[in-house]
Amino acid sequence: MIFTGLIAGLTLGTCTAARWYLDRSSRRESAFWGGRIRLTALRNGGSAFGLLRLGRWPLAALSAAVLAGGLPLCCKRPVSGGLLLGGGLSNLWERLRHGSVYDYVELPGAPRPAGRYVFNLADFAIMLGTGGLFLGKCRKHR
Repeated sequence: MIFTGLIAGLTLGTCTAARWYLDRSSRRESAFWGGRIRLTALRNGGSAFGLLRLGRWPLAALSAAVLAGGLPLCCKRPVSGGLLLGGGLSNLWERLRHGSVYDYVELPGAPRPAGRYVFNLADFAIMLGTGGLFLGKCRKHR
């Protein structure tokens, strides 16, 4: 449980620092790795992928319920759980504070549908954590 909390705290801190650094007026859009990764700016008022535009408080309540429901899973896989928890808390905090989530990583060269969306570091942590929990569950069933 302590290791999960440590990973979650590091993830939350890293996501917050990245958002603070990238969400400034002097920053310009930039591309890396031959244009495959683009740093842009987008405020997402919906849930993942811009879906479920319910407003600040209903989405925050839904996010908090999903995080609370996932806590038992997070304790079984500390790294995956910490990534999932830290990324989820980062997006929840931002949604509570601003009413939207600041997304900034676009992958225009990625296969569809991923190339259409804009992500943030917390989203990547959530995806990695979910993937790790899924792989751990699959390995357990073998």
